[in-house]
Amino acid sequence: MSYLAVAFGGALGALSRYWMYNAWTKFSESQFPYVTLLVNVAGSLLIGVAFVLLVERGEIGLEWRNVINVGFLGAFTTFSTFSLDALGLLEQGQIPLALIYIISSVVICIFAAWLGIAATRLIM
Repeated sequence: MSYLAVAFGGALGALSRYWMYNAWTKFSESQFPYVTLLVNVAGSLLIGVAFVLLVERGEIGLEWRNVINVGFLGAFTTFSTFSLDALGLLEQGQIPLALIYIISSVVICIFAAWLGIAATRLIM
């Protein structure tokens, strides 16, 4: 049953990322990988919330961990895409833009995960 939970969550996560990418590209032609950054920040925030609700508070049964953390967030967040986007910027010689992207992705995502944990602890 765990495999089905991961597959279900993964399908939803992948479709959500695909939808966000398609929605964003209709509005922007920027070379900066905003969608990957946004998805990684949102995923970091959501994993912080899920950590509190699943692990600390037990508000959601642990069986949902496979659906939410492993499946949905595993497929939704895009660290491998982040790596490829960063490498692409570096190979194009856009070193300042690549560094901004790399540093902002790491710092903002860590902050988002902390914010998710702190906000959920505060309201729960």
